Amino acid sequence: MIDIKEFLDEDQKKDLLRLLTAGSVDDGKSTLIGRLLFDSKKLYEDQLSALKQDSKRIGHAGEEIDYALLLDGLKAEREQGITIDVAYRYFSTAKRKFIIADTPGHEQYTRNMITGGSTANLAILLVDARKGVITQTKRHTFLASLLGIKHVVLAVNKMDLVDYKQEVYNNIVADYKNFITQLDVPDVTFIPMSALKGENVVEPSEKMPWYHGESMLEFLETVHISSDRNFEDFRFPVQYVIRPDLQYRGFAGKVASGIIRKGDEIMVMPSGKTSKVKTITTYEGDLDYAFPPQSVTLTLEDEIDISRGNTLVHPDNPTREGRHFEAMMVWMDENAMNPYTQFYIKHNTHSTKARIDEIRYKVDVNTLEHQQVEHFELNEIGRVIVTTTEPLFFDPYKKNRQTGSFILIDPIHHNTVAVGMILDKQEGNRLQSRITDDQKEMIAGGSSLVSLENREKIFNQKGASIWITGLHGSGKNELAFLLEKQLVEARTHVVVLDGKSLRSGLSKELDYHPADRAEHLRRVAHIARILNDQGIICVCSFASPDENIRNQVAEIIGPERFHLLYMDADLDYCRKNADDNLYTRYDEGEMKNVPGLDLDYNIPENAQLKLNPEHNAENVETVMNYLLEKKIFPLG
Repeated sequence: MIDIKEFLDEDQKKDLLRLLTAGSVDDGKSTLIGRLLFDSKKLYEDQLSALKQDSKRIGHAGEEIDYALLLDGLKAEREQGITIDVAYRYFSTAKRKFIIADTPGHEQYTRNMITGGSTANLAILLVDARKGVITQTKRHTFLASLLGIKHVVLAVNKMDLVDYKQEVYNNIVADYKNFITQLDVPDVTFIPMSALKGENVVEPSEKMPWYHGESMLEFLETVHISSDRNFEDFRFPVQYVIRPDLQYRGFAGKVASGIIRKGDEIMVMPSGKTSKVKTITTYEGDLDYAFPPQSVTLTLEDEIDISRGNTLVHPDNPTREGRHFEAMMVWMDENAMNPYTQFYIKHNTHSTKARIDEIRYKVDVNTLEHQQVEHFELNEIGRVIVTTTEPLFFDPYKKNRQTGSFILIDPIHHNTVAVGMILDKQEGNRLQSRITDDQKEMIAGGSSLVSLENREKIFNQKGASIWITGLHGSGKNELAFLLEKQLVEARTHVVVLDGKSLRSGLSKELDYHPADRAEHLRRVAHIARILNDQGIICVCSFASPDENIRNQVAEIIGPERFHLLYMDADLDYCRKNADDNLYTRYDEGEMKNVPGLDLDYNIPENAQLKLNPEHNAENVETVMNYLLEKKIFPLG
């Protein structure tokens, strides 16, 4: 009788192989995995019964069982007969446990393959024996190389359709070997097979006596992966500080690489403080040593300051440290990259802000050619320079996948928009020069180095001037500042210009005589134009009673940027609503040139909006809708 506890203990000791499958449409990825599960007898009776029924109803394998249906779980996948999402399957044999990621083959699902392969030890790349090595094969090999996958199996599938000819297989192997010399893949294995017929999948095939290698399952059970892990460089990113009482202080996390033993000296990065390991604790008890990918809690002999995001290392083997690094990056967001965005970067347990300083090139994943681009679109891959706000502690991805990878997060929507593999540290003095000769000429001429187009992309808005006119006390300022608040809450860049503020400084020497008033408004118009040129929205609150002066202001700012709003309030309302004694001073003979009294106020005939000051809350909404309709913000 089987001892369950003994069985579970033995199962626990088996090592785990993570692998992905990739290939072109209809190369048989899902069929191969389904066949592995079927022939290794890892299906339950109800699964097998449902598979046979589905094969007759919606299968694509004729009279044969369509093993791909075990993997293509989405309705859209079954209908189209293609893999769209990453499907994970777990199974085990007497020798090893497996987690298989079946990834889509289409170029538009590159990010899905990156996701599926990010933790894989091995990649099975399928090719159709009738077609040989094609563009997709090269693309998938490049992606496997990019992900640092050390073992690649080229499965030459559908050998039954070429009569199991050795010559066909040999030609495909030769073509692939010629291509893969360009990439960094240390271990490549070739297996001829027929997934549909089960030839060389679990058992060696009698129909290919010329092939003397292992079947697919035999190879997967025996491929050596333990040495793939980095056991030399100890890296322990601290995830939690555990402090249940004053007597205990533990640091929990996963051993990313290397080996840590009781009594080892450790150093904290970035502080550089050192101590020795007192205990290594797990749920099942204390250990004498720990290695990747174990999750443990370390206690130290000394009380030193350690927090989440710090990294523990051996003092004689620290990580690289820096704010600038070069990386290969995969853009994973539906929206195109805005290279001027300041992203959040998550690197192990540490998070900070980051920007893309330079895009060196984009890689055409089909031809491996390098192309110059200004941004990345969905699924595109390229080489970039990244600068972070705080230093990161990392290793090159090639050396350590755990400490050499990162993700970028959109600061507004908090979506993961990119994943990256660090190539190496980039010295600040080797970054792209910020000032070229052309830029020096622009600076000498007083021109900005940032184009208005780029500013609009960064701010996601257009520079515009919202000019609010009306009598003194008509509620112009109230509307201006309410509008500013609403625009700021909508994440726009906005400035309010009003008469009281500017007359206290910029136009301090000017009075309210028509000529001085015209000069004052001319100055305001130039300020508004400068701010609009920077992509900023200006809300301007000025009586500006003369129609001719308003037209001159519009010409200075630019008619396409000038939006005139009229506060329709009569003199009686304005006298009651004014928050100062301007009208009283006029009545007492202390004030002259007051619009609506001794100075004509020309009611604008071309105002974009005519507003009632008694409903300023509604006016704000009206103006906001107007700005949205005019596409002043947002642009995207």
